[in-house]
Amino acid sequence: MNSISLPIFGQGSQPAEQDGVELEYLQMPQEMTTYAMPQISTDLKSHDLAQAKIILLKLQQYLAAFPSVSVAIELTRLDANNRRFIDELLGEGEVSVICSGGQNIRIQESVLAGVWRLQTLNDRSQIVNDALEVGIIPQQLSQSAFNGAAAQIDTYWTVVPKNVMNSPPLLTELNAKIAEYRPGGEAHTINLSLLPQTEQDLAFLAQRLGRGSVTILSRGYGNCRITATGTQYVWWVQYFNSEDTLILNTLEVSDVPSVACASPEDIADSRERLQEILKVYL
Repeated sequence: MNSISLPIFGQGSQPAEQDGVELEYLQMPQEMTTYAMPQISTDLKSHDLAQAKIILLKLQQYLAAFPSVSVAIELTRLDANNRRFIDELLGEGEVSVICSGGQNIRIQESVLAGVWRLQTLNDRSQIVNDALEVGIIPQQLSQSAFNGAAAQIDTYWTVVPKNVMNSPPLLTELNAKIAEYRPGGEAHTINLSLLPQTEQDLAFLAQRLGRGSVTILSRGYGNCRITATGTQYVWWVQYFNSEDTLILNTLEVSDVPSVACASPEDIADSRERLQEILKVYL
């Protein structure tokens, strides 16, 4: 049997151009967030952590019962030591959310995927309510993302701004997808990076879609910034590399983009990891 030589592609694999110009590749994300056992301060002793133990056992029950809907687990009344233990144990996971609508709500996924920390802040940025929730995505996020949002995009205009070329047909496409979308349905994505778009096109899209009250950052592999628009079910999803250069720009019609959501498999893993943590620390 003769050996077969396979072609090699990528940076450095192609001969140099005669004019000396080299083919440049956009840098892709280099690092990926991985789970590690939390490290707890040595001055926190298990006999002082009765409140935290009750909370974590309840959390374990909710993880085991998923996908049954669970109620929020309140943390507001924890004393200082129990709160610090919960803070250190849960840490910060891949997804952060800010809801700035009627209430100022900060949501942080813990290192246990599918376990979310929800904190309501007052006008002085002080925490007035603190809770845990188990789920693919917090109910508060999906409920408040499009409060007050427009049901359709306003596509009436007499004059299109100068240099706006390809965004008007996209708005028509989005309106059709919004009209047929039902909660829990299949997402529809428009890849703006593959379409010729001027700066004026992008500005026109942003102006017509409006801006919503939810911003999500997912740091699983590179950075993904997700912004709710002012139009129901429409999200602006942007992926950046480690140099904060935009590498993928999309619009998505969905409840919440899947890149921000935990999966059932994530939650099953979190249940096992919590069992390991409880054996070590409690």
